[in-house]
Amino acid sequence: QGQFVESGGGLVQLGGSLRLSCAGSNFMLYDMGWYRQGPGKLREWVATITRVDWTKYRDSVKGRFTISRDNAKNLVYLQMNRLTPEDTAVYYCNEVPPSTGWGQGTQVTVSS
Repeated sequence: QGQFVESGGGLVQLGGSLRLSCAGSNFMLYDMGWYRQGPGKLREWVATITRVDWTKYRDSVKGRFTISRDNAKNLVYLQMNRLTPEDTAVYYCNEVPPSTGWGQGTQVTVSS
């Protein structure tokens, strides 16, 4: 593992929505997660979906973000609703805990 391709980012207004996708291989073997790195900040964990579809979220996105997976297609998704400028970041997917390989991420920018 370690090869991930994220997509779906963009520029949205406050309160808008985006759906991010992550493509890879053999996702069914791993707990998967989304991470993000905002301007001038360290990369942080956002959400996890386990191999048995249990989910967990950081407090600031609970009730707004939903992580899901399609093992047959080797895709992991992040549905993001009610976006705020604080969600502006480059979003990455990776295993949980993360492997050493990161994709290029996808930029999410939320304007006020």
